[in-house]
Amino acid sequence: QVQLVESGGGLVQVGGSLRLSCLASGRTSSTYIMGWFRQAPGKEREFVAAIMWNGGSTAHADSVKGRFTISRDNAKNTVYLQMNSLKPEDTAIYYCAAARGGSWAPTLQGRYDYWGQGTQVTVSS
Repeated sequence: QVQLVESGGGLVQVGGSLRLSCLASGRTSSTYIMGWFRQAPGKEREFVAAIMWNGGSTAHADSVKGRFTISRDNAKNTVYLQMNSLKPEDTAIYYCAAARGGSWAPTLQGRYDYWGQGTQVTVSS
């Protein structure tokens, strides 16, 4: 089992920045991909970004490219999502997710085995 705890959400104005953190604990040695997803009110959960836990490959959704950056600190078992130039449409609950060994298919929600509880990000205009 892997436990995931997100932090860093909050209220920010348009154009501002936030950094989300996801602390992983438990059997993290089996982790292959760490990802961020988000769900806005009335919408389906969507992929935001992902990173290979031990290889560094990353993927970002087109809607956040150039504004969001995913990174990891293996020593701290933590994945980060740096969010810059935030827009009102970025308002959502952001979820951290972990996938065990297998294929690099970072955008597929079904690929992930563990999920955090989520952290709220609200961008005010």
